[in-house]
Amino acid sequence: MIPSEFQNLLNPAIQALLASHYSDDPAAFAMQFHGRKDLPIRAMAEQLACRQKAVKKLPTLSQYNLLYTPLGLEQSSGERTAAYKASLMSGKRALDLSGGLGVDTMFLARRFQELVYCERDSLLCAVIEHNLKVSGIVNVEVRNGDSISLLAEYPDNSFDWIFVDPARREEGRRSIALEAASPDVVASHDLLLRQAPRVCIKASPALEISGLKKLLPALHTIVVVSVDRECKEILLLLERAYPACGPVQVKTACLSAEWEEITEVAGGNGDAPRVVATAVKKYLYEPDPAIIKARLAGVLARDSGLQFVNKSVDYLTADRKIETFPGRTFRVVDCVPYKPKSFRAFLERHAVAGASIQRRDFPLSPEELRKKYRLLESERAFLFFTRGAAGNPLCIYALRCFPGD
Repeated sequence: MIPSEFQNLLNPAIQALLASHYSDDPAAFAMQFHGRKDLPIRAMAEQLACRQKAVKKLPTLSQYNLLYTPLGLEQSSGERTAAYKASLMSGKRALDLSGGLGVDTMFLARRFQELVYCERDSLLCAVIEHNLKVSGIVNVEVRNGDSISLLAEYPDNSFDWIFVDPARREEGRRSIALEAASPDVVASHDLLLRQAPRVCIKASPALEISGLKKLLPALHTIVVVSVDRECKEILLLLERAYPACGPVQVKTACLSAEWEEITEVAGGNGDAPRVVATAVKKYLYEPDPAIIKARLAGVLARDSGLQFVNKSVDYLTADRKIETFPGRTFRVVDCVPYKPKSFRAFLERHAVAGASIQRRDFPLSPEELRKKYRLLESERAFLFFTRGAAGNPLCIYALRCFPGD
């Protein structure tokens, strides 16, 4: 979308036409209206595609007559994570330093009396102004410009909170390191904390969480956030008054896209001791990816009375079923040492023609195993290839437990 197309999209007649073709295939829509010089056909087809994607990502906000840019929608937070982030912050005045499409802004606006949205892309600024208006949000000031330059214009202590989601895609390449993002929150650490006593940084879910205290001295909490077992982001919470030598708490927030359930696991800067079971028991547990990423599987095992299958992999086991386990639960059918010559007979004995193959700390890849044993896919049957307590290759045949089983 270019600025002239954006202006055309604001026309009520065009908005009405978009609404009447809401469920159309964008390509079919473009073909149907091909040649209409009075309509921005390309931009309208683009909006239809974005609106259809937004229904899942932004189920509440998409009910309004919002406009999108494809990249802005792709890079924006989903509603579930935006609402969770907003719940961590509140006060009189806040600054969203890297506004983008403004999804986080719209949720943060509910937690503050005033909010300043900052974005260097003038088109996105125009889009967010429209979206704020149609969604009835009136307490946001939109500022167009370089984030750090605008931040430096404010006097010290202008905000209660600063939220920053640094751009991780520069010149077409995606980056993970904080120093490679824009703005550089490492270089801007002191400036951020002069303008606000508290800062929340959204980082890539692939960011290595060890060693962050050296880069961000005011860091006090790391939160790894997942939605429906997919790591979405890492939140870094900074506080001006927090000592540079203070410990960093690591937490997870395991969210569901369908309901308001939040499962949190918290620990210190490091995992709890790993107690290994002598044998695989009746149930196998795979912690949520956020828990694994945060290295808190040991804390979860300790608090839940579970044991590890081996020393190196985050598979847990117990003889009892935990109904509220944050992750996936499986009922173990059988467990055998993996021996290539006899494994086919094991599959035949259990009539396993298809299975989901999970592999950790095992020499063969899932693709190699599937090809070797000609296995189909399955949503219920699982084969876990790993190692036992003594380090020997092991296969666990288990059935996925679903709610209500």
